[in-house]
Amino acid sequence: MAESRVLGLLVVTRDQPGVFYRVAEVIFRHGGNIEYIAGGSGRDQEAELQLEVSGTADEHELVPELEAVEGVTRVSLVPTFQRIFGKRVIVIGGGAQVGMVAQGAVSEADRHNIRGERISVDTIPLVGEDQLADAVRAVARLHRARVLVLAGALMGGDISNAVREIREAGIIVLCTNMAGSVPDAADLVVSDPVEAGVMAVMLVADTAKFSIEHVRGRRF
Repeated sequence: MAESRVLGLLVVTRDQPGVFYRVAEVIFRHGGNIEYIAGGSGRDQEAELQLEVSGTADEHELVPELEAVEGVTRVSLVPTFQRIFGKRVIVIGGGAQVGMVAQGAVSEADRHNIRGERISVDTIPLVGEDQLADAVRAVARLHRARVLVLAGALMGGDISNAVREIREAGIIVLCTNMAGSVPDAADLVVSDPVEAGVMAVMLVADTAKFSIEHVRGRRF
């Protein structure tokens, strides 16, 4: 059975209660499933909703019906975030090493993206066990996140617990060689931070023949 096409919609509305309820009701009547939603208040008492919807039979009927919803001012078809930014590689940890991991990841992603892939790289330098553990757990909630690289000199405690949790949620976790218990909790340990970024991208690229199953538990 063919995979359902995902439709990207940008819905501009008045910033008032009940508008999203009415928008969702129209999508439901068209047999659509809202797979992703992001939005917030804009200027001049307007709000924007970015929706990704699957299962709708006819977008040419859906869009006019959405435009007719009370409170909706404009509806546009837009590319989905998967099409534009694709899979996300997340890099978290100490500032200098985060930069080196990102360097490797960006250069490798560029090599695959010019061949038709879509892989993006997100980074945040952080210190402190609580802050790092919260950030690691949040990766499992990030739209399109596929792999996390932890870069630093010392990580353990609750960070290791968080790593195990997101691995169970399907996120691949790499880390640089460091003190603490995180290397024992991660899927893969890569000593060189630039190479860690390269390998993270290779593990999620469809244009690379490299699987975590071939290297899980190893140290490089």
